[in-house]
Parts: sequence; structure tokens; C-alpha cells
Amino acid sequence: MVSRVIPVDPFDLVIFGGTGDLARRKILPGLYRRFCAGQMPEGARVVGAARTEMDAAGYREMVAEAIREFGGDETCDDLEEFLEKLDYVAIDARGEAGWSELHSLMASRDQIEVYYFSVGPSLFGDLAERLQQWGLAGPDSRIVVEKPFGRDLESAQALNATLARYFDEQQIYRIDHYLGKETVQNLMAVRFGNVLFEPLWNRQYVDHIQITVAETVGVGGRGEYYDKSGAMRDMVQNHLMQLLCLIAMEPPARFDPDAVRDEKLKVIRALDPVLPHHLIRGQYLAEPGQESRYPSYREAVGDPRSRTESFIALKAHISNWRWHGTPFYLRTGKRMIARSSEITVVFKDTPHSIFTEDAGRHRNVLSIRLQPNEGITLGVTIKEPGPGGMRLVDVPLDMTFAEALGPEGGAQVDAYERLIMDVIRGNQTLFMRDDEVEAAWAWTDPIIQGWEARHDVPKPYDSGSTGPTDALELMRRDGREWRKVSP
Repeated sequence: MVSRVIPVDPFDLVIFGGTGDLARRKILPGLYRRFCAGQMPEGARVVGAARTEMDAAGYREMVAEAIREFGGDETCDDLEEFLEKLDYVAIDARGEAGWSELHSLMASRDQIEVYYFSVGPSLFGDLAERLQQWGLAGPDSRIVVEKPFGRDLESAQALNATLARYFDEQQIYRIDHYLGKETVQNLMAVRFGNVLFEPLWNRQYVDHIQITVAETVGVGGRGEYYDKSGAMRDMVQNHLMQLLCLIAMEPPARFDPDAVRDEKLKVIRALDPVLPHHLIRGQYLAEPGQESRYPSYREAVGDPRSRTESFIALKAHISNWRWHGTPFYLRTGKRMIARSSEITVVFKDTPHSIFTEDAGRHRNVLSIRLQPNEGITLGVTIKEPGPGGMRLVDVPLDMTFAEALGPEGGAQVDAYERLIMDVIRGNQTLFMRDDEVEAAWAWTDPIIQGWEARHDVPKPYDSGSTGPTDALELMRRDGREWRKVSP
């Protein structure tokens, strides 16, 4: 199966922070792959903007090196043609340097304008103000802002208010790369495009739902940032919250941005407060024998008394008609046994089993894998082959995208590629709205304030494990168990 490539209209994309790590690793290689796929129109242009002093030729050389390092296998022989679309401006976000040059570059360009804020949130307001002062942002311009969208409800509200002074909500694209993954979007297709699942997608048939995002890496060079955030702010409040919303939301009236985001918002507002005994926090220990290469969390962040969590597991409930009483278990952590992101829908037992106890206990399980091997698996109970009587076994109906759709089936498109093209199209479906961000913080803040008031200390766990043993007990108390974390 060959994926369809739908060209977008000509655009100018200005990347503030155009020499930074995100631009080099994701944004620019992603744009190059879209160029190779034939999706970038003739008049498209990409302008890097950063404090680093260099000319356009130097920037093109830097981008070429980044593409060779991070571009992957999906490349083409037209690198020089792509580089010709690039320009560069040395600019000061808080000063006046470079803005006149950027204004000259953008003048008399009658096409879509996108300004990507690939910088820290502290610069969002300055950039938005300068864009308006210099007449660079018109009513049809768009800005893309990276997370974190605040660190609590108060800062998120302040950030939203700052952006709202200069741009309408329809112009603001809050990007969460998890929503650009093929499997995440397929979740909506599976739910709302198949009569098979939606009638069963409720408390009557679903026993519980698990969402796991496990990482093998530690905090690395992000120690200073991460120790001020932790897994709750860095992962649960945004990535896992978005996955929870998509798995739990009601069918929207139509597939358009506000209809989808309205339903997601209802889920967040229906979340119950998390009880203290439904919450486990952890910190990873050093790798035995490799302490210098894989230090403990506290050593990595340089604080021997840090109480910031690198792992969190919690049990959540949604108080609405569809999900009342159905637990949602969320888990994420660093330095775990494998890199894996998975949503698991565990269906209830059959109302009555006609088979003997020797046949065992079997359940239908729908597994939605986000990474590393994107795909969907449905566990179905069948008779085990052989003459030994009625013995039951669970087998997977497996749709691994790379196998089912082939290498040209679109599964290898990076999330950033897809989301940037959505910005160009003006499609906000996969981007968070201001009230959605604030509602997520309104649920998250009391959880954080609770453990800070109790002076909770995260539980230590071994690097290369599945997290603290207390997280296992969180499930065992309910007669359940976590899905195995595997590559």
C-alpha cells in the first residue's frame, strides 16, 4: 500500500531556535523528508532564527550535517535543492537586533506564515510581542509553541494570557508530538470507524485500561530542567493525559478540531482527584558496576536529597456514564527495562464460562503500541491445537503497521513531520486548546501539592527494572497486574 502525499500551499516557516537541538534532530530533518516525499511546494521557504552569529551559507551547512546525522533512511538525492529553500537571521528575542532583517525577508511574501517557537517558554511572550511590533504577524499567521505549557495552573494561565494578547486562539498551535504518532491517530479510526469496538467501549465490557510510557534513558543532559519538573509535569500532565482523553472521550459530532477537543476537555473535567494510596512515585538507582556511565537519578541531577520523581504510577477514575467505576492505570518512568509506549484495553471476562477450570482464565485484550513497533493487536481466545481436549489459549490478531501496510504505508512518518504539515494546512485537531491545557493543570496541581504537603520521598527502583515494587502492589490490590514492558 502506498501512502498518498497531499501537497500543501506555499509557506514561509520561521524557526526561532533554529540552531537548537530540537530543530537539528526533529524539525529540519522532518521538513527534508517532507521535501523528499514531494509535499513541499515550489515557493516554500524555511528561515532559521537564533542568537548564533552565522550567515545563510553557514546555516545551510549546519542543516546538511543535521540531516546526514538525524535524517534517517527516508532521504533523496536533492539535498542541495532543499538547502536552497533555507535562509537565516541572527536575532535577539528580547532586543532589536535582527528584526529588521527578518522583516525584510518576510516582506511582500503573499503566502502562509508560520512562526515556530522552538525556544523556552520564557521567550514566548517576547517573540509574540516583537512579531506584532514589526508587523510580521497578520490575522492569518500561525505560531507553534513547544511544551512545557507552564509548570502549574497559574503559570499556564499566565502563558495563555500572554499569547492571547497578540494572537487569536485559532492562530496558536500547542504541539505535543505524541499526538502526531500514527497509532494515536489510528486509535480514533479504530474506535469511531468500526462498529466492532464502539459498542463495547464502556464500563459494561471494559475491566480496566492501562497506559504505559517506559523509557530506557535517564535524565541525561536535561537534569537541571527535569529536577524542577519530574515525571508528573514532564509526561503525565501532557502526553499521558492526551492518550487518556483519546481513549476515553465520547464520539465527536464530526471530525473537526473543536468538536474533538470539546470531547477531550469533558474527559479531563470528569477526572476524579487521585487518592494518595493510588499514587506511586520513584527514583532510579545507579546501574550496578556502571555507576559512572549510568549514575543514579540524584547523581545525574546533582542533588543527593532530590525528591523529584523519575517514575510515577497512578490509578485514575472518570466520573461519567461511560466509565464510572472503570479504573485507568497510568505509568511512566525513566531507566526502565525497555522503551515502550502502549495503551492496553482489558475487556471483562465472559458472563459465564462453559469451560472447566482446567481451560484457564482468558480475556480479550486490545493492545495499541505507540513505540517502538507501531501497531494494534487484539488478543482472541481459541482452542489450543491438538488432541488433548478443550484447552484454551490466547492468540493475537496482529496489525503491525510496517508489516500490514508495507514500508510505503506511512507508518514511518515522524510525528513532527505530520504535525508541521497540519499547521501549514491550518488543522488544529491534534493541537491542544488553551482551556484543555488549563483543565489538565487543574487536575494535576492538587496531586503535586498533596505529596509536597506530605513530604513524600520517591521510592528507589533498580535501573533496567519495571519500576518500584510498590507500583506492582497498586495493581495487585485490585487483583490485576501490569502488562509486561517489552521492546
